[in-house]
Amino acid sequence: MTSAESTTDTESATTEPRRIVQRGLWFEEFELGAVYEHRPGRTVTEADNVLFTTQTMNTQALHLDAAYSEGTQFGVRLVNSMFTLSTLVGLSVAQLTQGTIVANLGFSEISFPKPMFHGDTLYAETKIVDKRESKSRPGEGIVTLEHTGRNQNGDVVAIAVRKTLVQKKPS
Repeated sequence: MTSAESTTDTESATTEPRRIVQRGLWFEEFELGAVYEHRPGRTVTEADNVLFTTQTMNTQALHLDAAYSEGTQFGVRLVNSMFTLSTLVGLSVAQLTQGTIVANLGFSEISFPKPMFHGDTLYAETKIVDKRESKSRPGEGIVTLEHTGRNQNGDVVAIAVRKTLVQKKPS
């Protein structure tokens, strides 16, 4: 080993590694029409459903009462659709908005074409359907996201369109 090699080894051992912080996208990085697939999915348990349902004071028997639910067209309890919506949006955060979102401006469309059941896995994807610079807030832009949730069989279980206020990339 030469002295140059040992110096390089020593220097690299004492040099701090480059740090990369996970973040969402800056306004400029959102690409119209792009579809982001958010992985991993999230398997929903009975405990998830019962906890969310009781914490939000939703006393709907379809979510809590197994005996009642046996008599419905589904034959079993359904996962609370608000849990499905929250999880759908949550699955997108790390990839799209972590640390770059200013505000969630609202939802214009929400639908649940098929129900979720205990043991189903929710997979999320997001399409960028619109973006524009904010007229009143310099350094920020409005991005419209269409979130789609599918179960493990590929069935669409939720669709939600929302507008977000996102930071522009710092100069």
